Amino acid sequence: MQSHSQAEKADLTYATATELTAAMGAREVSSAELTEAAISRIERFDQDINAVCVPDFDRALTAARAADAARAKGDVRPLLGVPITVKESFNVAGLTTTWGIPAFKDAKATEDAVAVARLKTAGAVVLGKTNVPSGLGDLQTYNDLYGVTCNPWNLARTAGGSSGGSAAALAAGHGALSIGSDIAGSLRAPAHYCGVYAHKPLQGLLPTRGHTTAGTPPLAYERDLVTIGPMARGARDLSLMLDLLADPDETAIGIAHALALPPARHDDLAAFRVLVVDTHPLIPTASSVRAAISDLADRLSAVGAKVARESKSLPDQVEAARLYMRLLLASWGPAIRRRSTSASGSTPGGSTPATGAWPLSVPAVRCSATATGSRRTARVYGTARAGESCSPTSTSCCARPCRPRHSRTTGVRTSGPAGSRSMGRTTTTPTSSYGRESRRRRVFRRPWHRSGDRRTACRLARS
Repeated sequence: MQSHSQAEKADLTYATATELTAAMGAREVSSAELTEAAISRIERFDQDINAVCVPDFDRALTAARAADAARAKGDVRPLLGVPITVKESFNVAGLTTTWGIPAFKDAKATEDAVAVARLKTAGAVVLGKTNVPSGLGDLQTYNDLYGVTCNPWNLARTAGGSSGGSAAALAAGHGALSIGSDIAGSLRAPAHYCGVYAHKPLQGLLPTRGHTTAGTPPLAYERDLVTIGPMARGARDLSLMLDLLADPDETAIGIAHALALPPARHDDLAAFRVLVVDTHPLIPTASSVRAAISDLADRLSAVGAKVARESKSLPDQVEAARLYMRLLLASWGPAIRRRSTSASGSTPGGSTPATGAWPLSVPAVRCSATATGSRRTARVYGTARAGESCSPTSTSCCARPCRPRHSRTTGVRTSGPAGSRSMGRTTTTPTSSYGRESRRRRVFRRPWHRSGDRRTACRLARS
């Protein structure tokens, strides 16, 4: 077998899954070489990035060799031999599923989540599982078991959350694909922070069975706003993964339903109509983001697409934000109550239903006493550091977000303005020392549901 250096020399480190499949089909590289190269990169660079928290290298190499043997016999499955990662919150048989919660550190899954099983059936080689924030409930990625995940482009920045480990792994060349989950940006924000691709599909389109906390049966479920979704280094791969994952769960509606995704309405950019929305009445948009969107709009116009910046069909954005927050809090509220019960003495997840004991993501809700922005803007959407304009694209978390009790963040302490009802130091930017044992830590001791932060959330629900 040739050395994995051939995979690196062929400039396949950051190739898409489609490109890797074509290279293996042309006998330019083998799955074993690609897998060894990915493992080598993880071992060399992941001590600082900390994206892959549960490696599964031995089984990955075995699966890669089996994929090469199958290809030699004419097997042409769509992901045959492609190295991938999986978000830690998905069950993978034989590996722990903790959701970043210490009480689950020894909980091993006995079967694969449906989504994982389908990717394996398509030939994917699972390198391991990627890091998550505690309970998947944050816009950064840190937990007491595995530590903090840093952004591969800048180790002083966050990779986002809650699928931050998967996004960082893709950006660092640790596998060509991954899968994550999303309720309030947990797929989309990390992809944006790390410069990769992610898609939040329609609710119920992809099977969620096996994306559950330890101590709960891996049953199919649906919750408002909750979905799982594909992550990749290219948009074409998102479409490929969606096709592979989108069959109904055979233990749920799949018993009597079939799914046929319609093709794209057009295959030429000039035939599309594009509405550009680069402002929001409740939050200012960073000038750099508006410039990038404007540049994209100009390029689309240049190839013939019909680009508009206003439309009477656009929903009321303020009302849409209020409705979204109501849906989010309705979905998240029961989980918070169960979380509070668990914190009082019972084992986390021990009495929770299959829908999971913790939210899949929570937006940063800023306290009403703020340094920048209007009261409504800051309460609902604030994600800026002290003294900066609020921006949904900031790669640093809010200077004073309201955090759940069980979350823990690391980094340099920043102080809020006088009168702020913040709960303490809140930035998630890590310190200059990236060793896992040398990171500074601070625990938020006050239960958020007993502080003024809950009143802020209630005002949002009523507004």
